[in-house]
Amino acid sequence: MEKMVNQIILASASPRRKEILQKLEIPFKIEGNSYEENMSLDLPPADLAIHLSRGKAETVASKHTNALVIGADTFIVFQGNLLGKPRSPEEAKQTLKKLSGQKVSIITGFTIINTMTDEVKSKVSEASVTLKDLTDEDINEYVASGDPLDKAGSFAIQTLGAILIEKIEGDFLNIMGLPLGDLTDTLKEMGISVWELRRNSGVV
Repeated sequence: MEKMVNQIILASASPRRKEILQKLEIPFKIEGNSYEENMSLDLPPADLAIHLSRGKAETVASKHTNALVIGADTFIVFQGNLLGKPRSPEEAKQTLKKLSGQKVSIITGFTIINTMTDEVKSKVSEASVTLKDLTDEDINEYVASGDPLDKAGSFAIQTLGAILIEKIEGDFLNIMGLPLGDLTDTLKEMGISVWELRRNSGVV
């Protein structure tokens, strides 16, 4: 790359995405935005994830002329339907009973915008999680812990919900919200080397 962008911006307030991007040991800033997600769009889950990630990235990119902006959106999909956050403990129990012993897909769409060149690339990554056959006690105790009440799909593998998981297939970081391998591959397609970014930021 002839000229490096002078800053990297994560267009997300997600602490998980921040934690994942920090693994590259490259300086970046976080910039939330007012982009309104429209979950009712008649799009397949993968297309919707990309659409929303691009909307987030474009909202932030419009404010910068020399930055690399990363937006992302992650969904849990079961039998073709998006699983949102439960509105009550009872709904969380119903969802977990439905998912007991079943496989769900975790889809993350991400968009990278180089505001210096106006290049935009979007990709989607998919992984899957299979839940154990859950007993009523498993479900009731987990819901009583409060852990699933603010989690899409009524569970989260990065917290107590990990004990409900039978098997993970695919990129664990995708499940957490940002597939770092696919992200760095996409940067490479845009002519941006992570190793060069590290060198330019003083990382040995």
